Amino acid sequence: MSSPTTWSTTDLCDEHPEAQVCEPLFQVYGGVPAFAGPIATLKVFEDDTAVREAVGQPGEGRVLVVDGGGSLRCSLFGGGLAVAAAGNGWAGVVVFGCVRDVAELETQPIGVRALAVVPRKSERGLHSSVGGRTVVFAGVVFRAEEWLCADRDGVIVLPAEPVRPTG
Repeated sequence: MSSPTTWSTTDLCDEHPEAQVCEPLFQVYGGVPAFAGPIATLKVFEDDTAVREAVGQPGEGRVLVVDGGGSLRCSLFGGGLAVAAAGNGWAGVVVFGCVRDVAELETQPIGVRALAVVPRKSERGLHSSVGGRTVVFAGVVFRAEEWLCADRDGVIVLPAEPVRPTG
């Protein structure tokens, strides 16, 4: 896809009526305000172990979508994980839950969306996790390998990488 500076979620929604649009629940964090890529999914609850493992692997321009059950009690993504994610080529992370270390997130070349900020870290080993499955939150169905686009106007999901009309 073209660089994020050449598209906007508003234009993509106008051009692609099949776009799923997330409810406006997410706050903008991270050093990159606009990002896009194929989706990788995780379902976790108050335990960032699987998130840590995922961002430690090559991201290959993907967006990690973390269904944290909407918990506001602890963080699932913070500064150290943002450093790992950016270093391993992840385009962005969308967390249906909380983040922390906001000042550090802002210095990393990665897009981050989350519900809120909370300083408490998660408790590792507390809960199980599942990767690669379809997850549903914010009024959207997130499937692995579908295409997520995020900018300051919102977060959308398309069945595939959008192709801009020519002419």
